[in-house]
Amino acid sequence: MAINVDDVYKTVLYVLNKEQRGYLTPEEFNKIATQVQLEIFEKYFEDLNQYSRIQDNDTEYGNRIDNIEEKLDIFKTNGDCAWNVNEYYEEPDLGTYSASGLSIEFYKLGTVIYNNTEVQRAKPNELLYINKSPLTKPTITYPVYTYENHRIYVYPKTIVGTMATQTALATTPISATCIRKPQNVKWGYIPGTLGQFEYNATEWDGAVGAAGSTNFELHASEQSEVVLNVLMYAGVVIRDPQIVQIASQKAQQDEVSEKS
Repeated sequence: MAINVDDVYKTVLYVLNKEQRGYLTPEEFNKIATQVQLEIFEKYFEDLNQYSRIQDNDTEYGNRIDNIEEKLDIFKTNGDCAWNVNEYYEEPDLGTYSASGLSIEFYKLGTVIYNNTEVQRAKPNELLYINKSPLTKPTITYPVYTYENHRIYVYPKTIVGTMATQTALATTPISATCIRKPQNVKWGYIPGTLGQFEYNATEWDGAVGAAGSTNFELHASEQSEVVLNVLMYAGVVIRDPQIVQIASQKAQQDEVSEKS
């Protein structure tokens, strides 16, 4: 279940206005919320790396790696890799969001697939040594790929074929799983009778320019962290160091508790 953007915005405004500290406009909130979501999303990969180095428990709900994988599930997708005339495959084309019409942004490559077979990844500097041995040399049955500057090079070359062959194919033989970036957060509104901002819960559709909204795509368990991090940025915007300090301390405490 996603985090409702209206719940977060109203909570932030309540904290700020309770002591008459200031006001955060919808435009300011949207920019901050999008940045906060991206920071939390990118932190998942750092946590995965950290937790993989320590012993974890195997309880049903307490396995930290499984919990992060669950949070990443919404961002996992796949797509075909288009052939480029410079004889490499491009990162998967993920299409667009159905409502917004915006392109889905690629973030991290997962598994490269050829003919229902996983293509093994090799570092560019390893390819020379792999090709020297008959036991490790890439074959159609056991292919390998290198990934450089967002380009996917598949070996052996017989898989890729000639440029003319690739151009003539109706579909690409190479696909890949990957992680996409989260969509930008948007608290949409319509003007009220008194000129106030009234929340518009309609899903934002960029194709028609509707003033709708886009919820956070993060797991519901992240709502407290989202609110605290938005408040930290809000304190900077309204120039209230006390808000920054309090929100920062609470966020640090929560992180220490989570990782202890």
